[in-house]
Amino acid sequence: MKKTVSDILNCLANLSSDEVFTSPELANQMLDMLPQDIFSDPNAKFLDPCSKSGVFLREIAKRLLVGLEKKIPDLQQRIDHIMSKQLFGIALTQLTAEMSRRTLYCAKKANGEYSVAQCFGENEQGNLRYMRCEHVWVNGKCSQCGANRAQYDRIKTIENYAYPFIHKNLNEIFKNMQFDVIIGNPPYQLTDGSGASTDAAMPIYNRFIEQAMLLKPRYLSMIVPSKWMVGGRGLNQFREKMMNDKHIKYLYDYENSSDCFAGLHIDGGVCYFLWDSQYCGKTNFIYQHKDGKAIVSTRYLKNDYSNIVIRDIRRQSIIQKVTKDTSFSSIVSPRKPFNISTDIFNCPDKYPELNLKSEKYSGSVFIWGVKGLKGGAKRVNGYVLKSGITKNAEWIDKYKLFISKAYSTDAIIPPQLISADKNVVCSETFLVIGPFDSAEEQQNCLSYTNTNFFRILLYFGRGTMQVSQEVFRFVPLQDFSHPWTDEMLYKKYGLTEEEINFIESMIKPME
Repeated sequence: MKKTVSDILNCLANLSSDEVFTSPELANQMLDMLPQDIFSDPNAKFLDPCSKSGVFLREIAKRLLVGLEKKIPDLQQRIDHIMSKQLFGIALTQLTAEMSRRTLYCAKKANGEYSVAQCFGENEQGNLRYMRCEHVWVNGKCSQCGANRAQYDRIKTIENYAYPFIHKNLNEIFKNMQFDVIIGNPPYQLTDGSGASTDAAMPIYNRFIEQAMLLKPRYLSMIVPSKWMVGGRGLNQFREKMMNDKHIKYLYDYENSSDCFAGLHIDGGVCYFLWDSQYCGKTNFIYQHKDGKAIVSTRYLKNDYSNIVIRDIRRQSIIQKVTKDTSFSSIVSPRKPFNISTDIFNCPDKYPELNLKSEKYSGSVFIWGVKGLKGGAKRVNGYVLKSGITKNAEWIDKYKLFISKAYSTDAIIPPQLISADKNVVCSETFLVIGPFDSAEEQQNCLSYTNTNFFRILLYFGRGTMQVSQEVFRFVPLQDFSHPWTDEMLYKKYGLTEEEINFIESMIKPME
């Protein structure tokens, strides 16, 4: 149990983003949110439902060893009581089960020769269990976690990532047990076969939180990506539920994920929270800005002017002033605006109806897209048949702006927009802004998108690198019969000097 200078769990915490391991320091930050007298209660039961390294259970054990010293003076009796009566875990895989047992029991087997516990008899797993589960396939998807059958329907000797906590009745693992504390770091997403990037992959952490709440613990704490607050695939209902939940006592939100997981980038940041069944009130919200400044507020997560969580309270007054007008999102297209897939330039033979070529020819229109894979993809252009465009064909003869549907959240700078004249379309790589009847309106809109006012409000509406109609939620629509400047916009919406300074302090100069 003794902590060494170079804790092996600190090394594990920095391995990869596939399974994000928790450092002892981070685990203790989360444990500090609990009422500390719980570690002096010999009847309190703790569960880590997604154990990877066993760090949460080990750090809880260290606190219980101190807290129960007077009640159970004998060290071995105290260890056996804690290990057999108070600490429970469900591992994500067979490998993480063995890792977690070594961390908690100091042995591969709970009843092994070198185990610190002497209370498990013939029970090799102890209270740190792993049970292989199977996905429940319905129309090619797992009804429990959303996994794609083609990706995860594997032979018994290969890990299938059907996590026990959300695939099994917990009573099959721990019989009718009521837990006081459920705490952990769940897996964040699953590949669902959609071809989406890691950032846009199907989230799974919300299912762990929802399952934990169904068990009705006294306290629940988990660390997950912050993107649920503003977006994320399939997270609308989950976000609404969390925003209306008045049992969330503390919420620590980190804009830079490296503040929690050293050297690891998770787009949109990470957060951890304490859900207290006996608490009902405002959330103590601590927003850790990437510059190291902590913005502290006490408020309800639900607000009257948006369907997302306002992470930085300093944004609130600005958002309230600008959301009275029609949203700019009303002139932003959904994804796949012309029904032309992203891979049109990589796999042109898949789309014979568009007959892609590099030069202009009879009945063709100019097209923008990308060629290459993810990090190596570059913007390219060519020509496709106008007759093959089956969606929004009436936009072809209009003026438009194209904006990339994905770019980094690190800088408050939108990607370079493309001014698209008549007879120009785009692949799914872009969203369309417009269309406009004249080039003058198009360019006046472009002037608007270049203002700090527009850029900051677009940033406020985003939580990940994915851009959709929704991320323009806070940007008000303007009259594009004339160009716009920041001075005109600040005056129109009555922004104070303090609000203007806040905007300007966050904006990086445009190249």
